[in-house]
Amino acid sequence: MKFDHVDKQWELISRGTEEIIPEKELKQKLESSKKEEKPLRVKLGCDPSRPDLHIGHGVVLRKLRHFQDLGHQAILVIGDFTAMIGDPSGRNKTRPQLTLDESRDNAKSYIDQASKVLDINKVEIVYNSDWLNKMNFSDVIRLSSHYTVARMLERDDFTNRYKAETPISIHEFMYPLAQGMDSVHLNADIELGGTDQKFNLLVGRDLQREYNQVPQVIITLPLLEGTDGIEKMSKSYGNDISFIDLPQDVYGKSMSIPDKMIEKYFILAADSNEDKLTEIRKKLDNPKINPRDVKRSLAYSIVSLYHGEDKAMKAEAHFDQVVIGKNNPDSMDEFILKDDMLLIDILSNEGLTKSKGEARRLIKQGAVRLDGNKVEDINMILFSGNQVIIKVGKRKFLSIK
Repeated sequence: MKFDHVDKQWELISRGTEEIIPEKELKQKLESSKKEEKPLRVKLGCDPSRPDLHIGHGVVLRKLRHFQDLGHQAILVIGDFTAMIGDPSGRNKTRPQLTLDESRDNAKSYIDQASKVLDINKVEIVYNSDWLNKMNFSDVIRLSSHYTVARMLERDDFTNRYKAETPISIHEFMYPLAQGMDSVHLNADIELGGTDQKFNLLVGRDLQREYNQVPQVIITLPLLEGTDGIEKMSKSYGNDISFIDLPQDVYGKSMSIPDKMIEKYFILAADSNEDKLTEIRKKLDNPKINPRDVKRSLAYSIVSLYHGEDKAMKAEAHFDQVVIGKNNPDSMDEFILKDDMLLIDILSNEGLTKSKGEARRLIKQGAVRLDGNKVEDINMILFSGNQVIIKVGKRKFLSIK
């Protein structure tokens, strides 16, 4: 297979990265790959503990797609075995362990959603239980002999827990070793991960040396803050833009990010090249241009990337009609009210709020309206036969019939 010049490959590979360790070795691997016309084996491990993906996950998946586009072999490692251990990265307490069956079920959803980014038909999909489950106790002893407790405690999360006298289970020390064995088994040339995975990725390099392999190059990607611009993107924080969100919700959520996050989102969420970023920086520096207009371009780009150009145009039109124009959307979900019900029950049951508690809070904040009128009574009852439109926040609607 013919590969692009190394400099051209480097331009795409390095885009949006935090660290490439070591850069010199990556360039050497690219040179050898081009000379021998042999694709590099690029590994990304995924934790199937949570099956719902968001565009924060998309950052590292997009980097794997870059390698695919350059002609290299993408390997998606489903960590069904390591999920039974629980990744301690960035944790101040032991992570709950999953069963093998739970991990496998979650992995199906992960792969389906990852196909929004990856050319899934060309991805080598493997499950690390296939080799880690076959190791006997002698193998585990040999593996653990390659690392010391002192080295493990170099991890900030372990060090902080140790100093705080928060329990660290022995099995948690095994997680980076197990992830490193994935690299040994697959003979990976490159491993990708978020900045919180740096220690684990470096363990893979060390273990490959111990097993007489050429060590992998590691590439880390920044963690993307969520729509609040503070915490890293996470469904549990309620600041995520999910792969399964409707296009108009992706657009609306993208428009809600703080202005300070616009450039970072163009880099990591919209996968913009340097020419586009130069244009964006000029606009952000121009006091005559409203950052909101730049954000519209961002929202359009993100929706296009994940849902296509046609859906992006419709999402933008929906935003203009509903959010800017403050009009009802042309279509919305309907609920047939057969019996009298509390409004908070309808809000929570129909998914307009996550819970009755959130429904009460939003009513108190004035974020719930019936036919445009603000609701103030948290005990309001809707009677059978009422025909109204419920609006929650700026983007959620439900027609009651």
